[in-house]
Formats: sequence, C-alpha cells, structure tokens
Amino acid sequence: MKLSEITEILHLYKATIAIENIEVTGITMDSREVQEGNLFICLNGFTVDGHAYAKQAVAKGAVAIIAEKNVNVSVPVIIVNDSTRALALIANHFYNYPTKKLNLIGVTGTNGKTSVTYLLEDIFKKHDIKTGLIGTIQMKIGDKKYDVKNTTPESLFLQRNFDLMVQEKVDTVMMEVSSHALDIGRVHGCDFDIAVFTNLSQDHLDYHSNMEDYIHAKSLLFSQLGNVYNATKPKYAVINNDDQNSKFFCRSTAQPIVTYGIETEADVTASNIVLDANGSQFCMHTHKGDILIKSKLMGKFSIYNMLAAATTAICAGVSLTTIKEALEETNGVNGRFEPVMAGQSYGVIVDYAHTPDSLENVLTTIQSFAKGKVYAVVGCGGDRDKSKRPLMANIAVKLADVAIFTSDNPRSEDPEKIIDDMTNGISQNNYQVILNRKDAITYSIKLAKDNDIVLIAGKGHETYQIIGTEIGKFDDRQEAVEAITQYNLS
Repeated sequence: MKLSEITEILHLYKATIAIENIEVTGITMDSREVQEGNLFICLNGFTVDGHAYAKQAVAKGAVAIIAEKNVNVSVPVIIVNDSTRALALIANHFYNYPTKKLNLIGVTGTNGKTSVTYLLEDIFKKHDIKTGLIGTIQMKIGDKKYDVKNTTPESLFLQRNFDLMVQEKVDTVMMEVSSHALDIGRVHGCDFDIAVFTNLSQDHLDYHSNMEDYIHAKSLLFSQLGNVYNATKPKYAVINNDDQNSKFFCRSTAQPIVTYGIETEADVTASNIVLDANGSQFCMHTHKGDILIKSKLMGKFSIYNMLAAATTAICAGVSLTTIKEALEETNGVNGRFEPVMAGQSYGVIVDYAHTPDSLENVLTTIQSFAKGKVYAVVGCGGDRDKSKRPLMANIAVKLADVAIFTSDNPRSEDPEKIIDDMTNGISQNNYQVILNRKDAITYSIKLAKDNDIVLIAGKGHETYQIIGTEIGKFDDRQEAVEAITQYNLS
C-alpha cells in the first residue's frame, strides 16, 4: 500500500519530506520486528518511548515514521497529535477493516470474562461455526493457539489477526475487553456486534484513579456500539441486571439491551438452582422458552457466566437446544475453579481469583460443599492496586479455616511489604505467612486430610511467576501435584 494512501485517512498530519511513491510493506511499533519497507509507529508507552527507537527502525529498513514529534532520521516523518489513535486508524485501513467481515463479541467486567468467552466458543462450535478467541490465556483461530501479551492486545495486533481470521474463514470472534484497553483506545476501530457486561467490583485502582473512572472505562465498550441501527446485522448490549451498576451500563448504549440475572427481573433468568460438589443445575427462562441445564461447572458465579454466554448466543441466533448441549458438555477453563487430582483423598482447587469479589465467590462456593476444613493459599500481585490487599486477606481468614498468605507475582515490590499490606488490621489469627509460593503450596498440602479442600488462588492458568524483573517458570497445578505425590501418596 502506498504511504500517501495511508496518510489520507489521518486527515491532520505534518510530513517532514515528500511521501509520494513510497510503498509500505507492513506496519510495526516494535523496532526489533522492522522489516524492509515497513512503516514504524512511535508509541509513548508506560515504560518505553518509541521515539527513541526511530533511528534503529530506519537502520533495519523502515521507509517512514509516524510520530508525535520530529525525530532526526533520513526517511519521511509523519507527525500526528496522537500516535495511538493514528495506529488504530492505519491498522484498520491497512488490513481492510476486517471486523466488518466478522461477528465480533466483546466481553468486559471485573470477573468472568475468560469463562464467558470460552463458554461462547463451546456454544458456537456446537453451532457448527468456526470461531476465533482473544483473551487472557491465549488467542485461538479455530483450533490453532497463539500466545498473547495482554488481555486485550494493541490495535495493530488485533487488526492483523482479525484479518488472518477472515482469511481462515472464521465467522464469530469472542474477545475479552479490559478497562485498560478501552481507556487507551486499543479497540478503536473494532466493529463490535455484541457487548457483554459480566459484573464490576474493585480492581485495577493502580491504573484508574477511582472506581468512577474504572466504571466509565468499562462503559466505553457499550457506547462504542454506536447510535446507528442496522436491521440486517443488529447490535446488542448484554447486561448483568443483578449488578448494582447495570443501569449505568444500560444508559451507556443506544443499542437494544438484553439482560440476564438471578436475583432481579431480567430477560434471561435462572430458577430452581441446585449447587453441589458435582456441578450445578438450574432452569433457564428465556423469551424463546425454558430449558433445564445440568452442568459440571460449580458455584453460583458459574451460573452467572452460563447465563451471560447463553443470553449472548440467543442474541446471535443460536437455538436453546444447542446452548443446552454445549453448556452441559463443557469442562470449563484452565485455571478457573480447576480441580487438581493426583489420587489424594481431599480436594485441591486452583483458581485465578485475584480480586476481593472473585475470592469471596470461590471460597463461598467451596464452603457450600466442603465436608472438612478449607485451606486457602492467597497472595496479591506487586505493582498493582494496594487497597484490595487487606480486603482479600480479610475474606480469606473469614471464609477459610486457615489462610496461608504468600507471594503472587511480586514484580518490583518487596514481598514482605505486600504481606504487611494484606495483614494490616486483621483481628483473626487463623493465618500463616510463607513468602515462598512453592513452600506455601506444599505447606497447605501437608495440612490437608480426608475431605478437606485446599484452594490455591491468584494465578490460575499462569505458568510463570514474576519476581523483580525475572520471569520464572511456575505453575500452581504442577506444584500441587508434586506436593501431593511427595507428602500424601508416599
């Protein structure tokens, strides 16, 4: 594509030298990935300023630079007011607006995003539709899996891979949409067909100045569905009506709203709920009819996730029969209330719970079927919202017989200081502090007896631990199996 064609969509820009007849072979914002003929875009990141790498990009073959200020290089520099916005525009245009050719579902909320997207994947696969998925764990195109760095990647990554999905004949894409991505504008240019709100509780106050800012960022997904109605391809907002912020999210969109809930009146509801150690059962009521769901997924929060997925699928035209079959067959998501079984006589559950609300949900669910004691291994991430640390610790000592406080991903923070933040103000004494996470998991396994349950919370599917700037291999599930094998099966 000609550089002059790319700059036409920017409208307001300043070029340092003529840009006619320059052919652009690709776009990148990482100087390490530059290839001959690429357009390099300088982004101002939280830790790195892309402008500092412009010369390196040119040396590797970049034919032009997009920047917010002039950089001293031998190729044209196109100066824009906001390079992040420019990136979204350029990526969309370069890849020929791929989301207009896909059915795109965005899921946002504090908890449940990953579970809902995977439930939707199961439903649409049962519906014989080829799917794509982008989220915390990975990106999937059909059955092919790819690593991702962020819950919601940068706009360039998104548009490039949406284009790949179009080429691979994908029909429907499920994507987790984080508050960071919405605030920064990573999803600018994404043409969402359905936006889903799961719930909202305290999280990410290390980034957002307060809860109002956090709520506003989440609501952007719904306002960005647009004001225009299309009878041939309608858009929908799917809202959890039980959440106290539901009315705010409803007001944020001009599109038709479909609600779901358990405690309040909604378009899709659940009744006759039965929860036990083998899963859950409930009757789902919809305007299309009623169906009985018998699921392997445990806990009330799993019913909310299934209602969210089912409501979304109904909006997309999937039959209740298909939804029922998919929900009853699914085994859930790695690291989300995932049982670890290595022949032991007690339960071990690994869960991603890393917010006060999600930890309370998981422990409440465990207490509903626990026959013995409950042990909770809990940590809080470093360089993240500090105000939730004592909240999580108090929930752990309240809902577990013994809490073991340990490191999560301490990052640049002192692990001892993180634990001090957690334990500050706790009046109960039913906890232990073991900084080393491996030792903490081992300790909990050694304590467990017949019918007890060990919860290992915070990291879920993650296979690494970040200490300082080092990223080392660490998998809660693997550590649990090793401890069980060593201490309880020997």
